[in-house]
Amino acid sequence: MVKVGLTGGIGAGKSEVSRLLASYGAVIVDADKIAREVVEPGTPGLAAVTAEFGEDVLSADGTLDRPKLGAIVFADPEKLQALNAIVHPLVGARSAELEAAAGPDAVVVHDVPLLTENGLAPLYDLVVVVDATPHTQLDRLVRLRGMAESEAKARMETQATREKRLAIADLVIDNDGPLEALEPQVRKVWQHLRERTG
Repeated sequence: MVKVGLTGGIGAGKSEVSRLLASYGAVIVDADKIAREVVEPGTPGLAAVTAEFGEDVLSADGTLDRPKLGAIVFADPEKLQALNAIVHPLVGARSAELEAAAGPDAVVVHDVPLLTENGLAPLYDLVVVVDATPHTQLDRLVRLRGMAESEAKARMETQATREKRLAIADLVIDNDGPLEALEPQVRKVWQHLRERTG
């Protein structure tokens, strides 16, 4: 088994790289997706979040109001830390379960947005960074995701710098250009990972 940490700044195109790797046969362990699962209604995770932040962070249907919670935690580093202290251990436990279920010759790609920030690089055999300039990231967040420029900049500022991400990279995928330039790079990375599994 090859354990890969996949990361990149918001808007860098990590999700697209993850999707391509899955299409080639990688087992994807998506930290963001798991982070949503562990705070679904009826979970201990959601109970802990509401105990910490109050019932105000719930929607009328009892689900977590992610934009409302996001507005609270991204404006206050201590509150972000409190949320991470609840969610990260739950995500870690579920990720370990999914990895254990993969075959011995699998390429397991852990899609982890905050890999750099949380010092997780040593957990993986290889770290793959999807890289784009801050200008490109901002453009994608505003144009494609419909974020306000101020919100997009605030989200980017909570993440590690581009330099810090590149410093931990074993392999870098340059996603500053058009989508068609991405696929050949991802295929090359996939071939490298398959070679690693023997």
